[in-house]
Amino acid sequence: MRLLAPWGKVLAGRGPAWSRRWYQAGALLPHLAERLCLYEKLKAAYDEQCVDRAQKAGGPIRISLPDGQQVEGESLRTTPYHVASQIGQGLAEGAVAARVNGALYDLDRPLESSATLEFLGFDSPEGQAVFWHSSAHILGVAAERFYGALLCHGPSTESGFFYDMYLAGRTVLGSELPALEEACKSIVREKHPFERLEVSREDLLALFKYNKFKLQVIEEKVKSPTATVYRCGGLIDLCRGPHVRHTGKIQALKILKSSSAFWKGDPSLESLQRVYGISFPSPVRLEEWEQLQEAAASRDHRRIGKEQELFFFHELSPGSCFFLPRGAHIYNTLIDFIKSEYRKRGFSEVVTPNIYNAKLWELSGHWQHYSDHMFCFPVENETFALKPMNCPGHCLMFAHRPRSWRELPLRLADFGVLHRNESSGTLTGLTRVRRFQQDDAHIFCTLGQLEGEIGGCLDFLQAVYSVFGFSFRFYLSTRPAGFLGDAHVWEQAEQQLEKSLNDFGQPWELSPGDGAFYGPKIDIQLKDALGRYHQCATIQLDFQMPVRFDLTYISKDGSTSERPVMIHRAVLGSVERILAVLAENYGRKWPLWLSPFQVMVIPVGPDVEAYAHEVRETFHQAGFMADIDADWSATLNRKIRKAQLAQYNFQLGKSEGVRHGFLKQSRPTCPWRRARPQPDSRARGVGRLDCASPEHPLPGATGACHRR
Repeated sequence: MRLLAPWGKVLAGRGPAWSRRWYQAGALLPHLAERLCLYEKLKAAYDEQCVDRAQKAGGPIRISLPDGQQVEGESLRTTPYHVASQIGQGLAEGAVAARVNGALYDLDRPLESSATLEFLGFDSPEGQAVFWHSSAHILGVAAERFYGALLCHGPSTESGFFYDMYLAGRTVLGSELPALEEACKSIVREKHPFERLEVSREDLLALFKYNKFKLQVIEEKVKSPTATVYRCGGLIDLCRGPHVRHTGKIQALKILKSSSAFWKGDPSLESLQRVYGISFPSPVRLEEWEQLQEAAASRDHRRIGKEQELFFFHELSPGSCFFLPRGAHIYNTLIDFIKSEYRKRGFSEVVTPNIYNAKLWELSGHWQHYSDHMFCFPVENETFALKPMNCPGHCLMFAHRPRSWRELPLRLADFGVLHRNESSGTLTGLTRVRRFQQDDAHIFCTLGQLEGEIGGCLDFLQAVYSVFGFSFRFYLSTRPAGFLGDAHVWEQAEQQLEKSLNDFGQPWELSPGDGAFYGPKIDIQLKDALGRYHQCATIQLDFQMPVRFDLTYISKDGSTSERPVMIHRAVLGSVERILAVLAENYGRKWPLWLSPFQVMVIPVGPDVEAYAHEVRETFHQAGFMADIDADWSATLNRKIRKAQLAQYNFQLGKSEGVRHGFLKQSRPTCPWRRARPQPDSRARGVGRLDCASPEHPLPGATGACHRR
């Protein structure tokens, strides 16, 4: 680490142009040269062992492909890339990684025995993750050479990659990003192979003795006698892999931005610099992504919220949204929509406390997993906390008196306010907040009722998402490493969810290890108008919490007490998050039933202003968001245009020649047409608009999906 300080001062003084020349000169800092020398020594010995092992233990193997085809190979010699090349060069060049016996695998890593083999391209989620993780390593190479950085953590994300690096107090400047990107592109052009090496824990500590962050990771995470490192150019990094074959596979790469971060996300630890990037297998894909980002930026819910005066945030309450009247209208309409579905589907709404003693969370099991993300405070020598979820409170509600089998299924719904102590750096508009509400519900049922209840939950979310016009996909998330309870019970729960998904008839995918600590779950991702996926709804089975709270009901024969099954269920998820998704999906053009801009009344002259106010008041009393434009300094055409730009669903104007009628225009530019001049035309108009609902949108004016 002491070697970094002088060089860091030089770079800070001479700027990115000097550092770019330094990178191109190909020099290595002394500790990096020492690391590379040790690696090459270990790699040479490892390769000799592999050759010797192949000669002694090699033999014929059979490789099974997804289409049922079987290919002959030789153990410890044949690689997935060899197999792909035999099938077709297009497959070999398009593959990012392989899946061998269900596990991700390098294309150039020899197969050890007979196995199933599947090739993963960039368009698969796993292939994308491998591609972006490899891109993070390329960024790591450049960061070590460009900044002399101590690398900390460089994962793939849902939309690219980043690398956290320690620069001893230095900041990555925006003006340096183009030069850093060019350094990455130079590494791509050089086509450095990704080399995998298995080393002992002792050698691992020697490789990273200069980097206290990597040493911490080794001490905390590496419990086995050996671990793997990967080399890419001059970089050797602790990594499980796999990776693409060589850096040349990253045909298009862009460095996006930099920000501050903390080691392990803890503000009390070292401050780091985080550099974000995105990459693709072709420049065309990058161009398409950039166009999509431009469209997404114009639809950013934070921008829409400001333009349409829906909501805002304030530094005096970070992560807690202030909803203005129009935003509150959308917020409450969403809740009312779900409440109307609750009445149809047998849910009972309840109200529970916001503050609980920490003993509740210790009992539920959340405290050991979640206490760092809770707002805690002392009350009379006891620790209390704002609730981050509703489920423990609903368990208390179930347990407050004896229950009978006749009461099941018991479906409790709660829109209570939740608080989660997210770090300030992760707060992002409405999608990541500290204060929020969910359409949260918990179902207590018997094992025999489980299948029907899961099916009902799936039908519920399909009914709601079809109103919004969303398509969606399912993921079955199975037990994680730190699960609670008996593995056999988990397997039963996972099988039940799998059966329910199969019965529902929609395609689904397996997401191993992504379940909650208390039970497996079905995650639902909805697709918006820009083709992006969002995680909102969830259905989770819970066999653990009824045990922890000792929940029982009297069985049908009356002689025994039995344990209920608990289902955690949300359709909208966070109301804040779904509002953000809807704002970006609709792009300012809200459907009538949800719109904060439903009716604009435009009087055509001062002599009809009084009547126009009556029309506006009639719609207002009927529950519509109705406004009036009585600005006589503006022309009629200007008022109409202003209402169109504001995305009002309907514009109404009093005709000077008709005493009781009004003119009506549907968004966006339908010709003005005269309503039949009848004395009750206002009431008829209200009645027609009042027919608009999530289930019955107005034809031609708006709808669940067709909002014009």
